Amino acid sequence: MTLREQVNEPIVVEITDPTTSGETLEVADWDLVKLTSPGLRARRVIVRLEGALVVYHRTNHRVRTRTTMSPGLVGYGTCGPRGKGSSVNGLPLRPGTMWAASAGAEMAFVVEPGYESVFAAFTPAELTAHLRGRQREASLSIPRGAEILQRNPASVRRFFTWGKRLVTTAERRPELFNDRRETRVAAQVELLEALLAALGATTDFKPPRRDDTRRAQSRIVKAAEDYALAHMGDRLYVTDLCKAAGASERSLEYAFKEIMGMTPVAYLTRVRLHRVRQALLTATLGSTTVSAEALNGGFWHFGEFSRAYRDCFGELPSETLRRAATAWRS
Repeated sequence: MTLREQVNEPIVVEITDPTTSGETLEVADWDLVKLTSPGLRARRVIVRLEGALVVYHRTNHRVRTRTTMSPGLVGYGTCGPRGKGSSVNGLPLRPGTMWAASAGAEMAFVVEPGYESVFAAFTPAELTAHLRGRQREASLSIPRGAEILQRNPASVRRFFTWGKRLVTTAERRPELFNDRRETRVAAQVELLEALLAALGATTDFKPPRRDDTRRAQSRIVKAAEDYALAHMGDRLYVTDLCKAAGASERSLEYAFKEIMGMTPVAYLTRVRLHRVRQALLTATLGSTTVSAEALNGGFWHFGEFSRAYRDCFGELPSETLRRAATAWRS
């Protein structure tokens, strides 16, 4: 099914549970881990145009997301002025930072409270057709993999502002986008022009040498996280994480401190807690127990597991499973 065949009114999602954050997001696979205490209030709005999607996100908590672009789509995004200290693939999100991703490309974000972003996704054919129609094929190259770009801050800010205004209008007047093709077509043309203006605006910004270090640290974090997820039922040992990441213990600790703001074991334990919660929330009546899922997640001390789970999600794991069973009955 093409983007054009899926047109309907905007989708608004209020996210309070990090383990269900990827639901309804057709643009990409989106995995979120909350890095702070309970009380997550994030928001996603998806606006479908004639051959494109615009996705708006905001969060009140520090979170990590790993986002993989869906097949057949390319995307470009940027963040708003708030959420200072956020990063993508280990690189700080500075004024003028944009990101581009081809199908299957993954980007890892660590974002601060107040963070907002606007992301536009297209089929490559739609993007190419627009550029060819305006004889501007040289204005934009289709991204290869995940690319972090630095452009003129004022132009990038205008792109973000335009996207946020589009989302606000679609929320207030959904019938404009649901019932009127001409509105969707006009909005898409404006979207592409705003994007081209942002991407085409040059800057004299020169990345500091420290950015290379941050990229390397981000790769260490990703390798350690991938190992932890591939060995869910095992205990976490720093030695194994070092081997998986190809880093010394000191480098591993420093990478997690810089990118995630916590120790490797503390962060990866939180990732596993999220996976256990997903299993409990999707359990059918009588299909599992808290103890079984704790062991599957590599938690061997049930008392410590329950305390850590409650600190992370604001309820005991038994309460999560009971609620899932109640929903299954109904």
